[in-house]
Amino acid sequence: MPDELLTVAEVMTRLKVGRTKVYDLIRSRRLASLKVDGCRRIPAAALGDFIASEMERAA
Repeated sequence: MPDELLTVAEVMTRLKVGRTKVYDLIRSRRLASLKVDGCRRIPAAALGDFIASEMERAA
């Protein structure tokens, strides 16, 4: 089953943060992403991994 690819806007909505913050997370390699014909996409699993790692850091 292929992983769902999310747009930056979808990640913004799920994390309740702005566009700049999402791109900062991508730039700092805290959130994995890929480009599809110039459009940035974030695998749903990568978003899940990011949230899990942030929860571990907060504990």
